Amino acid sequence: MDVLFLRKLANRRITMKKEALIAQLKDIVQPYVQNEEALENLTENTDFISDLKINSANLVDVVLDVEEVFDIEIDNDAMEKMLTVKAAMEIISAKLDEK
Repeated sequence: MDVLFLRKLANRRITMKKEALIAQLKDIVQPYVQNEEALENLTENTDFISDLKINSANLVDVVLDVEEVFDIEIDNDAMEKMLTVKAAMEIISAKLDEK
């Protein structure tokens, strides 16, 4: 097969996985969001605290929900870094890869 075609196919799969992960995170954080407009425009660059106005106590709930939904365990170091959608996606992906 053509190498360029395979690269495009791999990139499309990565993009689809990324979009699916963002959609799942959006569903998880929705009950805790204080800024609905920011939720509607959620991207990788969205900050849970400053953009979505999720307080720190509820951010712990978000982490617990992420652990349950993805059947992973997030340690304290990773939890402290999970402040943006992008960071959450990276942590989730890494934990899933460890399985």
